[in-house]
Amino acid sequence: MSENIRGAMLMITAMGLFAIEDALIKAMSSSLPSGAIIMLIGAGGFITFGGWCLLRGWPIWTPEHFNPRVLARTGCEMFGTIFFVTALTLLPLTIVSAVIQATPLVVALGAALFLGQKVGWRRWLAIMVGFFGVLLIIRPGLDGFQPATIFAVLGMTGLALRDLVTRGLNSSIKGYQLTMQAFVALIFAGAALMLVQGQTLEPQEPKIWLLLLLAVFFSIVAYSAIVSATRYGDAATVSSFRYSRMPFALIIGYIAFDERADALTLIGAAIVIGAGLFTLIREARLARASQSQDATV
Repeated sequence: MSENIRGAMLMITAMGLFAIEDALIKAMSSSLPSGAIIMLIGAGGFITFGGWCLLRGWPIWTPEHFNPRVLARTGCEMFGTIFFVTALTLLPLTIVSAVIQATPLVVALGAALFLGQKVGWRRWLAIMVGFFGVLLIIRPGLDGFQPATIFAVLGMTGLALRDLVTRGLNSSIKGYQLTMQAFVALIFAGAALMLVQGQTLEPQEPKIWLLLLLAVFFSIVAYSAIVSATRYGDAATVSSFRYSRMPFALIIGYIAFDERADALTLIGAAIVIGAGLFTLIREARLARASQSQDATV
C-alpha cells in the first residue's frame, strides 16, 4: 500500500468519525447543555491523551505549552469549538458540515495575508468562488437564512485560525501533547460557557451518558487518525480527503435526523469543495515546482 493511499484512508476514517461525533453531539444537545458537552468531551480527551503521553514517557506539561503560538493555537481551538458545537445544537447537521468545508479556503486566505505566502490569480479566484459557495449555503438576506448559521461561520473561522497558527508553529512539542492541551482547553471553555449561560449539569439518563462516552471515543480515535494521516504521503493529497466529511454528514443527517439538504446547500457545498480542492492541488504543484528549482540551483 502506497503512503498516499494509507494517509488518505486514515483521513477518510477520521472524517467519518468526526461526522459521527457531530451527530452524537446533536443528539445529546436536547438533554445536555452545550457547555457541559464541550467540558466532558475535553475531560475524556485529556485523560486519554494524558495517559498516552505518560505511557510513552512524554511529560504531560512542558514549558513549550506556554509558547505564545501554542497558546494562540489553543485559544483558536476553544473559540472554534464553542461556536461549532453551538451551531450543531441549533442547525441541521448538513448545514454545519457544509460551512465547515470552507476551512481550507480561509487558511489559504490567511496564509496569503498574514504569513506572506504568494497566491496567484488562480487561487485568489478559487477563494472568491469558494466564499460565494458559502453565501449560497447560509443565504443571507433570503427567506431561507437562519441567523444561527453565523455560529457555524464563527466556528469555522476559529478552526481555520487554529490551522493557520499551526502552519507557522515552530516548536518541539509533540502532536499528541498539543492535542492533549487542546482537550484541556475545552474543559475550561465548556465550564466558562456553562457559567456565562447559567447552565448546570443535571442527572441524565444512562442513554445520554452512553452517547457521551461514544462521542469521546470517536473524537479521540478521529484525532489520532488525523495525527497518523499527516505522517504519510503528500500533505496536499492527504488533506484533500478532509472533504469526505460532507458525504458522511449527508448520509448520517438523512438516517439519524431525517435531514434533506436543499439544492442551494448542495450546490454551495459542491462549489466550496471544488474551490478548496483546486487550492490544495495548485498549492502542492507550486511547492513541488519550487523544490525542483531549488534542487537544480
